[in-house]
Amino acid sequence: MPDLVMPGLFRTLTARVVLVTAATAMIAVVLTALVAVPLAVRAANRQARAELNERVALAVELLPERPAARERIVRELRRDETSVYLIRRGVVDTPGLPQRLVQQVSEGASVDTRGLVGGRVMFIVGRPLTGNSSGVILTKPAATGIAGGLLGGVWFALAAGLVGGLLMGALLARLTVRPIRRAAVAAGHLSAGDRSIRLVTEGPAEAAELATAFNQLASALQVSEGRERDFLLSVSHELRTPLSTIRGYAEALADGVVGADGAPKAGATMLAEADRLDRLISDLLVLSRLEAADLPLDIVEVDLTELIRTAGEAWAPRCRPSLSFRVELPSRPVVVSTDPGRIRQVIDGLCENALRVVPEGAPLILAVRSSAEGGVVEVRDGGPGFTDEDLAVAFQRGALHQRYRGIRKVGSGLGLALAERLVGRLGGTITAGHAPEGGAQFTVTLPRV
Repeated sequence: MPDLVMPGLFRTLTARVVLVTAATAMIAVVLTALVAVPLAVRAANRQARAELNERVALAVELLPERPAARERIVRELRRDETSVYLIRRGVVDTPGLPQRLVQQVSEGASVDTRGLVGGRVMFIVGRPLTGNSSGVILTKPAATGIAGGLLGGVWFALAAGLVGGLLMGALLARLTVRPIRRAAVAAGHLSAGDRSIRLVTEGPAEAAELATAFNQLASALQVSEGRERDFLLSVSHELRTPLSTIRGYAEALADGVVGADGAPKAGATMLAEADRLDRLISDLLVLSRLEAADLPLDIVEVDLTELIRTAGEAWAPRCRPSLSFRVELPSRPVVVSTDPGRIRQVIDGLCENALRVVPEGAPLILAVRSSAEGGVVEVRDGGPGFTDEDLAVAFQRGALHQRYRGIRKVGSGLGLALAERLVGRLGGTITAGHAPEGGAQFTVTLPRV
């Protein structure tokens, strides 16, 4: 039953805070009572014993000197539940005392002890009087009932502590839960599409941290969605351009506008635009698989020197004679752990970008070197390069495409983003910078074996 009831009753943070504060108050009261009751009983007993010793000393002084006032003195001594026993010639005037104590006082010995008198625990203090085996014994109940009285009063303290704990718990819960509820409401607005929602950073430090983190998340989502929207607009434009070209030539061929002599040129143009569409769709597919983390990789030992030599042999015919193409290779192998096919895909993409923007006669260099971090591949060119502002967004999808569309030749806006994610999946890094040749430099660093 408790397992079924507890989750329902204390499912909310408010109820749990109230429960904890009330339980804390009750435990504090009980622990205080457990410590205070023995101390109070001990103090009461010490005080009772001291008073009893003072009274018996007074009785020893007054009773022999004032026999006529003996009854009045005895009445005064019997205040506060104190009993007085007078001993004459070894006989006590009131029965009930242990005989051994009476005998000790009669024989001239003092008594200061604790024992049973009439079935009750008593402090017993006795002193002898002068002559005829006389003496006086005073008894007073020990403070055994104080514990029960104090424990009885604990119930009131427990009730007061419970009420106080409930009130303070409710107040504390309200202050604690308020920023969480605000964050929950704001999260609902955020999930509904309102990216302008923000929380006020106030209250305790933890609540302020929660509000700050939420605001940062909302801002990041707003920026990310803005970039996604711009990217989709850019991609849709890139898709629409070759489609429009293909549609135009197809309509011209269907309407007979393009004759037999113009058909080969029209077919070649349509084929080139179809290849452009295929590359764009392939880049989008690879990017989506990279972000879904299901792109297959074949990590093996690769000699970058041989890999770049092969890439240079493939790119040299495409670059000459319009570009000054060369390959810089070390004298020794540079062995790394990577996927050779994916790295070749990155190198080909970077060379394709350079070939698009580098002016005629400018250099394009593929270089390999070894570093402390691993193997390094550099793609440098003498093209227009990047500004410092461009370097900050070089690997963001569509950022440079949006910035330079209509100013210089641009690709789909996916190539650098694809290269950055591919290299990252391979455990390496890629950076963009300024090349010594005056254009752009891309540096790919891959881990050693």
